Amino acid sequence: MKKIVIDMHVHPAFLEPVCKTEYQNEFAKKMYGLYKTDQIPVDALLTLMDCSGVDKAVLLPLDLTTEYGGILGTNDQVKELTATYPDRFIGFASVDPHRPDATEILETAFAEHHLAGLKLHPSKQKFYPGDEYMEPIYQICEKYNKPIVFHCGMSVEPDTLSKYARPVEFEETAYRHPKLRICLAHCGWPWVQETCMLMLKYRNVYADTAFLYFDTAPEFYHKVFEVDMGPHWIDRSFRHQIMFGSDDPRLEMRRMKKAIEAMDIRESTKDLIFGQNAIEFLGLEV
Repeated sequence: MKKIVIDMHVHPAFLEPVCKTEYQNEFAKKMYGLYKTDQIPVDALLTLMDCSGVDKAVLLPLDLTTEYGGILGTNDQVKELTATYPDRFIGFASVDPHRPDATEILETAFAEHHLAGLKLHPSKQKFYPGDEYMEPIYQICEKYNKPIVFHCGMSVEPDTLSKYARPVEFEETAYRHPKLRICLAHCGWPWVQETCMLMLKYRNVYADTAFLYFDTAPEFYHKVFEVDMGPHWIDRSFRHQIMFGSDDPRLEMRRMKKAIEAMDIRESTKDLIFGQNAIEFLGLEV
C-alpha cells in the first residue's frame, strides 16, 4: 500500500472560503473559544501541510443550528473546498441531530455532495450517543458506508458538558452498529482507558491523536501513550485503530506529527497511524 499521511482532525471554520464575513469569524471564535485566532487563507494551510509532511487533511465542520444559531462550515462550503483541492482535502459533513430535517440534510451530504463521513460533537450539540433519536442518523451512515468522527472526552470549548462525550457513552452505539466505523477523537481524554476498553471490545472503534496538550506535545503523548496506557499497548493491541489527528488550527499539525515520529514504537506502527488506518477508516482506495 502506498504510504500517505492524513491529518484526521482539521477544522475549516477559520479558512477564508468558509469564514467570509466578520460575523462568521466572530462566531467561530466564540464557539471554539479561540479569541486570538483569525481567518487564514487556504494557501497558508496548504503550506503548513507541506511543511509538516501531511498529504491530506480531513475537514470537520460543525452544525450548531438549534443550540447556537450557526454553522462552523456548511456542507456546501466543505464540498466546494474538497472539489477545488481534491488531492489535499477530504470533506466531512455535519448535521445538528436536533434539526427536524437532520436526516434529509445527511442524505443530501452523502448522495449528492459525496462527502466522506460525518462529524458530531455530543458535548456541543447536547446529545448522548445512545439516544434513540440518533438511530436514523447512524442508519444513514451505514447505508452509505460512511464513518463518524465523534468528539469524545473533555472539551475546553465554551458551553460544553463532558458528560455527553465520556467514552463509555459510546459503547451502545458501537455494539448496536458493528459495521459503523466510529472514531473517538482525542482518545476520549482524560478517560483514555475507557477508550482502550472500547477498542479492545469493538473492532469498529478507532481513536485519533488530536490531544489538547498543556505542557508539550511529546510530554503529553508520553503521558497518554506510555503512562495512561501501557508502554506497548499501541504496538501490540491498538496499532490498527489509532489515527493521526492534530486539531488544527487550535494545535499545529507540525508539532503533533513530530511528537508521534519521536515515539518509541515500530516504524510500521507509525505508518499505520499516519495514514494506513485512516485509509481503512475512510473506506478509501489508494
